[in-house]
Amino acid sequence: MSAEKPAHKAHRKFSRRARIATGGAVLAAVALGGFGAVSANASGQDAPAKSAAAASVPERATTTSTHLTIDAATRAAQAAFDAAEKENQRVTVAVVDRNGNTVVTLRGDGAGPQSYESAERKAYTAVSWNAPTSELAKRLEQAPNLKDIPGTLFLGGGVPVTAGDAPIAGVGVAGAPSGALDEKFAKAGADAVARR
Repeated sequence: MSAEKPAHKAHRKFSRRARIATGGAVLAAVALGGFGAVSANASGQDAPAKSAAAASVPERATTTSTHLTIDAATRAAQAAFDAAEKENQRVTVAVVDRNGNTVVTLRGDGAGPQSYESAERKAYTAVSWNAPTSELAKRLEQAPNLKDIPGTLFLGGGVPVTAGDAPIAGVGVAGAPSGALDEKFAKAGADAVARR
């Protein structure tokens, strides 16, 4: 009998631990379940209050900006790329939106590795100043620090796309032997958007 008592005590001790652990797990599950139900009810009740509390700003406090659609950006990139291909030039074409974010990039077979970044930077520069990058390169004589602005590249090959004289996109081409050729192809891209 005495041999059974220690085993019984150990069993009893284990059972108490097991009961405490199980009870704790059950309480946690019930608490989480209750919390979830309360959260679901609270969010359901708060939904109308949140929308009622949303501020409606007057129209004079907002502005609307115009951006190229993805289809128009793709047409511009393809037209620039096709113009370069007709002259057997291996280039990269980039189209950026009004904010300078790249929308479309086409990298031709055999285009140099530097052409990808250069095309994006030319497009960004053109839309930022609403001018072809060949014109902007001339401004460096009077303001050489312009070239220090991050993300810009003052070499021929970038042209802006405008709507109502405001820049809405930029087309950049890089990889041809001259900036004049790059810009010729970029202009073909911008013109493709204007034709439709």
